[in-house]
Amino acid sequence: MINTRRQEKGHRWFAFCYSRFIASAEERHWGEPRRRVFNGLQGRVLEVGVGSGTSLSYYPPDVQVVATEPDPHMLRRARERVRELGATNVEIEQAPAERLPFEDASFDHAVCTWVLCTVDDLPKTLAEIRRVLKPGGTFRFMEHVGNDRSGFWGGLQRVIAPVWRWMGAGCRLTQRTERLIEDRGFRFEWIERVPGWLQPVIYGVARPG
Repeated sequence: MINTRRQEKGHRWFAFCYSRFIASAEERHWGEPRRRVFNGLQGRVLEVGVGSGTSLSYYPPDVQVVATEPDPHMLRRARERVRELGATNVEIEQAPAERLPFEDASFDHAVCTWVLCTVDDLPKTLAEIRRVLKPGGTFRFMEHVGNDRSGFWGGLQRVIAPVWRWMGAGCRLTQRTERLIEDRGFRFEWIERVPGWLQPVIYGVARPG
């Protein structure tokens, strides 16, 4: 079930902190993986969950970008980022990931970075992404995922998950994203897995299978 009330209200303080502190650190640490994920983009591109617009500077100027974001506070900051960049090739719409307001097979590529951990219905989100992709399109992703390890760190991740979700604007530490991407009919063209105690990360490119 999609929590529309939460999406309409948004997360004012998280948006404030993310834009000023988290985004710059994330860009320094994950800039190169993000460039790999964005490499080869062309045509019409959908970014699901643009947040405060950290990724917008990575798009080639000759692609047409349509970005969605449900949180009104993040949406405002993303639009400010578009103005800062002077990005005339970027359009931003307010929409939840589970209900994308676009026609079937209308995008050449779809992008998600640090988004799939926050959606209310991940299978539905992935189904929507596949629906709007052209048959030969690609799905580009960079996401932190659940720790599959047994023992202390896997257990700690599960224990702190509720508090983390409250502090992190709905972020789910234990999301089984990689498995669900495959379950929803994608096949990985390439994927990198970065180990981590609390936040393992996957990034790569998939195609509709």
